This record gives sequence, structure tokens and C-alpha cells, in this order.
Amino acid sequence: MRRSFKFLLRPTARQAAALAACLEDHRQLYNAALEHRRTAYAKAGVTIRYGDQSAELKHIRADDLDGQGRWSAGSQQQTLRRLDKAFAAFFRRIKNGAKPGYPRFKGRGWFDTVEWPATRNGATWDSQPHEPVTRVYLLGIGHVRVHRHRPVKGRVKTISVKREGRRWYVVLSCDDVPAQPLPATGLVAGIDLGLASLVTTSEGHRIDNQRHLAACAGRLASAQRDLARKKRGSKRRRKAVARVAALHAKVRRQRVDGAHKAALALVRGYDVIVHEDLRIANMTRSASGTIEAPGRNVAAKSGLNRSILDAGWGVFLTILSHKAESAGRELIAVDPRNTSRTCSRCGHVAKENRLTQAAFACTACGHTAHADVNAAINILRAGLALRQATQAA
Repeated sequence: MRRSFKFLLRPTARQAAALAACLEDHRQLYNAALEHRRTAYAKAGVTIRYGDQSAELKHIRADDLDGQGRWSAGSQQQTLRRLDKAFAAFFRRIKNGAKPGYPRFKGRGWFDTVEWPATRNGATWDSQPHEPVTRVYLLGIGHVRVHRHRPVKGRVKTISVKREGRRWYVVLSCDDVPAQPLPATGLVAGIDLGLASLVTTSEGHRIDNQRHLAACAGRLASAQRDLARKKRGSKRRRKAVARVAALHAKVRRQRVDGAHKAALALVRGYDVIVHEDLRIANMTRSASGTIEAPGRNVAAKSGLNRSILDAGWGVFLTILSHKAESAGRELIAVDPRNTSRTCSRCGHVAKENRLTQAAFACTACGHTAHADVNAAINILRAGLALRQATQAA
């Protein structure tokens, strides 16, 4: 398996300044490479590819020894590959008829990651193994201390440094990470994702939705009002921006931590887990409409979208998938249509069955249950049927 390990960096003041300079130089390289491609095609109709720009790195580094020349050529090649992937995705979207989204120039706040191949000439993980603390070596920056809170498994392929607000992180992408299968429990469960409860199982167990963004809404609103009053380009505005970013980062960390704990509890308890194949991007699409066809209930839909994104269904399902794969559990995704309107006892489907957000009462057989539990049972039944059909084929 391929897995990523993320650790907090603890650079010195000089190393932090060097990391910021490294990030800025790679941002400028990305923008220059994008301008090169745009100009060549606009002026001469020539398509520039990764190989062409990578071959020019030698001359760029030689002409700018105190700038681009002080960093690893491997990390600069990764930055050019990043641009090449952006163009590949652009042409793929055009081919599929989706919104193209031409690659953009990166501003200072939109380029926060630099990646190195895990080779000894540019970046080395655990560069000083004889010391009691772990360090990562980055060319031009030095041996940076790492807060390693768990062991790294597998073979390190790439090393990335990421800036999040005022913090720096190192992300290791590792191949051949061994699986950690858990003992069989003999239990299966369907799970229904919601807003009142993040997860409701077919057995009636619930995992609360902590609503981290809502809990932080007051402080966040105050910080954003303070930011709006600051003059653009001033030091006070930069501090206010950092404060807002720190609050959002805290909410994000809390949400990911809750998702890890919820997913781990499910993986430890069940051999087979069935969930709805939700299209969260479609569910949270704006209802504002257009000038010709304005939307309805825009404010209510906006609040619903905010609550869905605050719950973090997408993050939870991604983490659940990774943990299930590592633990040897089976994860099944089923079509979510009518799972909340179908009676789990007789199979009658009607929107009138759903009395309220929490209550379910079948208009055909009179069966009553909590709506989320009823939906989870339907999800489990659909997943087991899909599993049986797949095995029979």
C-alpha cells in the first residue's frame, strides 16, 4: 500500500526563513514556466512540454546561483511536473466536456508545498539517525528537526514540505507500507451519514457530529470583521489574515481528528461496512442560479451546504477507506436513492414515510423507527445484495 505520514517541523528562525525563501523561489519558477508555455503557444503556436522546460533548468540554475541555483534540481523538476499535471488535467476536462479551468499563476498565498524525491542529494529522511531527535535534511536549508509522533513504515518515495499558516509540516509519501489486519468480528453494518449524528449504524449506534465550525463561528466572525477593517498591504492586515487562517486550521485539524476516531471505531467493530456513494460536490452546489433563472431558498440552501461541509463527510469516507484497506475490512458503496424513504420492514417507498428529520413511519405497514436507523438498515441490505451478486458473478 501507499500511505502518507505527516509530521510537524520545528525549524530554527534561520531555517524558517530559508523554507519561506525556498517556497517563494519555487512559486516564481512555476509562474515563469506557465508564462513560457502561454507565450510560446500564443506567439508561435508551439507547445512546450515538461521535457523541454526540465532541460532548461541547468541554464536557469547556472545564471541564478544565489536564487534558483541554491535549491535542489529534483525539487524544481517536481514543481515543473506539477505544472505539467495541471495542463494534463486541463486537457482531460476539455475532452470530457467539463469546465476547463486553465492553469493559473500562483499568488503568494496559493503556493504552499515543495516536493523532493527521496534521494540523498536533495532531501533525506532521518538524516542524523545517531541523534535522539529525528531530522530531515533539505538542500539549502539544513537538518530540520521533526516532531515524529509515530513510526514511519514502508519505503519513503517523496518528501514534501507544506506551510499551513505559521506552521511547517513534512509529508512523507511511502510505498510498500505493510497492512495491519485486525481479527475478524463476524459483524456487518450499514452506516447512514447525517447532520444530527455524523454516523448512525444499522444496529442503532450513533457517533455525534461535533460541528467544529459552528462552535468556532463566533471567534471566526470576530476575526473576519477585524480583518475587513485593516488596510490592504499593512502589517496589521497580515496579522489579521494569520489569525483567521489559524482558526480555520484549528477547525480542520479537529474535523480530521474526529474523522480518524470515528473511522477507527467502525473498522475495529465490523468486518463489512456499507455506506452510501454520496456525491458531496453536487449536494453542496449553490442554489443562487443565474440572473435569468434566479434560485429559490438560497439562504436556506447555503446554510445546509455549510452544515454538510462542516460535518466532513468526504474526509470521513476517505479516512474510512484507508483504514478499512489497512485492516483487511470490506467497504461497500451503494446507490443512496430512496434509502431514507424505503421501509426497512416491507419495502414500501414513499416520501410520506419520512415524517420529520428523525421520525420514520411507514404508511403501508405502520412500521416506525428512527429515520437514520431505518436508512442504515436499507443501506446494509443493499450492500449485502450487491456483494452477493458480485461474488456470484
